[in-house]
Amino acid sequence: MIQYSDSLVPLLRRPGNKLDFYYLIDYEDKYVQPLLEEAFHNRFREWSCHRIQSLSELPDPAAPVFQFRAYEAIDFEHVHHHPRTSLANSFVIRKALIRKHFLSSTLDQWVAKYPNSTLRGHFKPAVAFELDYAEYLDEALQEAYELKESLDRNQTKGDAEKEWWILKPGMSDRGQGIRLFSIENQLRAIFEEWEAQAEDYDDDGQQEKDGEDGVIISNLRHFIAQPYIDPPLLLPSADGRKFHLRTYVLAVGSLKVYVFREMLALFAEKPYQSPRDDPDDLPDLMRHLTNTCLQEKHGGSKEGSVRRFWTLEDSVPGLPEDWKNHVFDQICEITGQTFEAAARGMMVHFQTLPNAFELFGLDFLVDHVGNVWILEVNAFPDFGQTGEELKRAVVGRLFDAVMQVAVKPFFEGPNAAVPSDPDMRLVADLDLGRT
Repeated sequence: MIQYSDSLVPLLRRPGNKLDFYYLIDYEDKYVQPLLEEAFHNRFREWSCHRIQSLSELPDPAAPVFQFRAYEAIDFEHVHHHPRTSLANSFVIRKALIRKHFLSSTLDQWVAKYPNSTLRGHFKPAVAFELDYAEYLDEALQEAYELKESLDRNQTKGDAEKEWWILKPGMSDRGQGIRLFSIENQLRAIFEEWEAQAEDYDDDGQQEKDGEDGVIISNLRHFIAQPYIDPPLLLPSADGRKFHLRTYVLAVGSLKVYVFREMLALFAEKPYQSPRDDPDDLPDLMRHLTNTCLQEKHGGSKEGSVRRFWTLEDSVPGLPEDWKNHVFDQICEITGQTFEAAARGMMVHFQTLPNAFELFGLDFLVDHVGNVWILEVNAFPDFGQTGEELKRAVVGRLFDAVMQVAVKPFFEGPNAAVPSDPDMRLVADLDLGRT
């Protein structure tokens, strides 16, 4: 456990001797921890709160307590046994959103059930398949027939007409293992490359050593392939580099969903070039991948790669003057329906709790006509990619809003006023009957 000084958040006392609640804030991230403590102090300076290092320090198991910790460290048993007094910063089950193949199924099934849903025009249905070794690719593609048919069609098409796909390992993060392909031979070459990297195997035949791009081979079994969105929106101020938007979303209890207004635009390392125009057999990923972790791994720099969305240029050729508001409105609508699809349509794989909340990082792509596409949902997102310059303006404000909207109402009691924060837009308010 990382130890931090209590100096940022001293014992907080409200007039009188009433103790409102105990709190345990240990996020195990040096970038996040001070921001969390500062936000807590700002919102609870008039309260009487006592910091603890372990739930064993509670004088009574039913004493009111707040945990903000890494997922693996949260005492979910305590959360379940004390729904009125114990608050935690994560739900237990949410793979309907955070697993790539589950998210695609969640949205696909929702649109099938509600054909007029806004989601229909804002996500690309994925093809999921499993593969252990490249030699079994033919068998895997027989199950993924939509992908197989596209690859077969591409064999007879010219480069300009081919449909490109993006491959994503279902269990990886930070952009690991993402590749582009349009024909079966390219897909096969990707898997053969990973196999060539495999040197050290455990008893289950899974690699324990990282490959050159940091991919752990044991994570490479479940995959999704999605049609690649081309062309994306390119901004003159960014030298024509592709970007995606990182949006922070707060899900509270059972279930309110808020979108944090302050969003990040994350840019690729190199200017964009359509894979249809790339002379190489496999496109240069630094033109297509906008994950800052990958840029650092490949020797790139974050400088100029992370910007605040609302500081992007107000005027873009071909888009309306208020294009940023239009993008934000789309993101809010997509997010609300995505969480409703998971909460109502995939209840086994997304289970909310009345005494929990969670922050998610949602990634969106804006195409060349200003249409927004949801890419993925991340639990415990990498806040560090925001960088030092923007950390208080973005992440600090985010945690401050979380304390206001998700934490204070729980300890103020059921008769507390409905919380609000100018940085948070309520996009879904569902009554799931879970109390």
